[in-house]
Amino acid sequence: MRRLLAPIPIAVLCAVVALLALLAYGLASSEPDRGIEDALSAGDRDQAPDLQLPPLSGDGERSLADYRGKVVVLNFWASWCLPCKEESPLLQRWHERIETDDALVLGVNLLDVTGDANDFIDEYGLSFPMLRDGPGDTQPEFGIAQLPETFVIDRQGRIAAVRRGPVDDAFMRREVVPVLRERS
Repeated sequence: MRRLLAPIPIAVLCAVVALLALLAYGLASSEPDRGIEDALSAGDRDQAPDLQLPPLSGDGERSLADYRGKVVVLNFWASWCLPCKEESPLLQRWHERIETDDALVLGVNLLDVTGDANDFIDEYGLSFPMLRDGPGDTQPEFGIAQLPETFVIDRQGRIAAVRRGPVDDAFMRREVVPVLRERS
């Protein structure tokens, strides 16, 4: 019993407890903001954070507000992201399908090298507009923790749905098509 109460085992125990507390704090504080999901589950559509980003190829800046009045399937992706590669052909098909409904897919290339992103676009034949967020400034605003992540923005600029991970046809039919049918 005396050995357990000696200063060294007590110090080691305190250090272990302190490290576990720091680890728990770090995990809790690095959790992405899930306020968007909370609002959607309550039946609310929050206004999408405004993006002010340059096009991937070209000059100037584009804003998410530039697309107000359209349904926007906002997809965050990177060329090094394997699930992004898998979902890209599907996003291109849906972009072509919804263009006539005053809607579009809008890509945001995140944390990537511009040359790699352009090679990716060429490889997959992507024709929808692309914005660039090299440093990842939009991550906290949208609660992005992984790639890809996709947000369905209604014609009033509100988030109508979110998918953390790759989208599929079922998601697009379930979440995008009803928003397309809504009129301002």
